[in-house]
Amino acid sequence: MSIYRNAVWFVKGLQEYTKSGYEAAAKHFAPADLDVNLSGRSFMITGANSGIGKATAQEIANRGGIVHMVCRNKGRADAAKDEIVERSKNQVRNMCLLLPEIEFDVVFILILFKLRMSFKGYVTISLLHSQNVHVHIVDMSSARQVWEFAQSFSQNDTVHVLINNAGCMVNQRELTEEGLEKNFATNTLGTYILTTALIPALKKVEDPRVVTVSSGGMLTQKLNVGDLQFEKGTFDGTMAYAQNKRQQVILTERWASQHKEVHFSSMHPGWADTPAVQLSMPSFHAKMQAKLRTEAMGADTVVWLAASPAAVKQPSGLFFQDRTAVATHLPLASSRSTPQEDEKLQAVLEEFALKFKP
Repeated sequence: MSIYRNAVWFVKGLQEYTKSGYEAAAKHFAPADLDVNLSGRSFMITGANSGIGKATAQEIANRGGIVHMVCRNKGRADAAKDEIVERSKNQVRNMCLLLPEIEFDVVFILILFKLRMSFKGYVTISLLHSQNVHVHIVDMSSARQVWEFAQSFSQNDTVHVLINNAGCMVNQRELTEEGLEKNFATNTLGTYILTTALIPALKKVEDPRVVTVSSGGMLTQKLNVGDLQFEKGTFDGTMAYAQNKRQQVILTERWASQHKEVHFSSMHPGWADTPAVQLSMPSFHAKMQAKLRTEAMGADTVVWLAASPAAVKQPSGLFFQDRTAVATHLPLASSRSTPQEDEKLQAVLEEFALKFKP
């Protein structure tokens, strides 16, 4: 059955997941859907320093949204932040007014303006503008770090939209410092803890949303709740990643049924040319590079789900591809899990989460 699923999925991918697939789908997009002003709305994006996460952060910043970048590496995160701020003009620049033959050195603050007059002949006026792009350093594979961050953030900040984008595909079985298989820890447990920890905060705001970046690769997998950390048989990183992505889709469906106040969705970005694909799937990248989507194409549906009024008109809990809700199973693929298995997945994750809760 796995051979059948993989074959059907790959043919589907060549038609739909490539750059040409996006371009065909985009002909049916409503351009006005993303003609939105996001001022005052706060978006948390995990894995926001590169690839689809960074492209998503850029699009949200361009529309005036407050961006919280949750990243593992401070150097790369700060560099990405600087680029996003510069491109989006998300900081108000200094303005200079020429005032001939005046000499003084005065600093004062009046409501929103800081006027610093310290040069003969002109006054420099800087608007006191709250920084709209923030960096938070969190290793999503560390359950305890995720807990600590979510608890601190909930107490001090507001979030309207959570975008679960961070992910990894480790091709050799590797354990974290907490003793968890790394793909599972990052893609599934980290996503589970961050989402469930922020749900109470999300319920306090208007139009709360959670968008999880899954993958069409999950179509090749049936939930295996009996081996979440891939301890049995030969380890396959690509399969582990796809299994994690199936888990994310199931969690999205369950959260949607349990938390009606929040709009949940998962999505497939298509086959995009990102640093993660280059690193984790070098052979696939080399063969498919000319056909791969750009990062912006991959991010388009993420941004649409996070920002567009049209997205929340769709039922909560669905799986999207190119702004359209699509099936979560291939035809005749026997990939459906039972409600009992789905329930067990959530119960096991809750047990893991509580084990690492501070």
